[in-house]
Amino acid sequence: MASTMRTSAESAVERPVPPSMVERMTLILDLFEHPHTHRTLEDVTRRTRLPRSTAHRILDQLVRLRWLEHTNAGYRLGGRALGLGGREPAQNALRSAAAPVLHDLAIRTDLVVHLAVLTGTDVYYLDKVGGRSAVEVPSRVGGRAPAHCTALGKAMLAWLPPERVDAEYAGAVRRTPRSITDLAVLHQELDRIRRRRGLAFERGECFSKVGCVGMALRGEDGPVAAISLVGDARAPLERVAPLVVQAAHAVSAELFGSSAPPREDVTLPRGPARRLAAVSDDQS
Repeated sequence: MASTMRTSAESAVERPVPPSMVERMTLILDLFEHPHTHRTLEDVTRRTRLPRSTAHRILDQLVRLRWLEHTNAGYRLGGRALGLGGREPAQNALRSAAAPVLHDLAIRTDLVVHLAVLTGTDVYYLDKVGGRSAVEVPSRVGGRAPAHCTALGKAMLAWLPPERVDAEYAGAVRRTPRSITDLAVLHQELDRIRRRRGLAFERGECFSKVGCVGMALRGEDGPVAAISLVGDARAPLERVAPLVVQAAHAVSAELFGSSAPPREDVTLPRGPARRLAAVSDDQS
């Protein structure tokens, strides 16, 4: 009984708040166990027992230094923290969630499927699931491509703030004669993608003979990755676009659950589909 009373009394005594700034910053950063963990100011104050004004000041400093990001859902790990090793667990979780969907998509279409994330101004390929033409598609896991030239990249750029697109793509490089390098034209393309509820197309913009249809995987804070189907630049990709939409929604639901954006119907362009279908039939 006496032992129980001592334990209760000891637990009632709060541990002292760490005196140094480094210790306080570490105390806060330790709350973010995973790359997708979000904490509100109230969470941080309650868990660290720091004064609210102190916690808020330190959080602001961590955001300015890119150790954290401040989103609509609260604070989460920022680019600097992820760059020290937090990115790999997040990418592994993403690949695990997407793997069965990507394989099913490849089997159903006999096309190459990509999974990629946005890194700087490039897309970074996390996975590549092949159809018979996999060896003919000039991409590889761990490779990169300019985001503004790919369906994967444009699908993610469409949901970023316009000022970020302006800052990062003002000097966009032309990969092929069809690459979009003019900012005004790029914004028009991104607007078309948003009006199609996120569905992006690319034909010969990155590699002259390759075409793609892609869609972003979106959480509360915007796009975290994208998936795409890859085929011949002359192929009627509109025919398989609904499967890309279904796959993107399935992976988003697996990753984010109820916090994923609501599923919306996608409007496909009709004219190009008829013309490309005719081209494909002529070639078959």
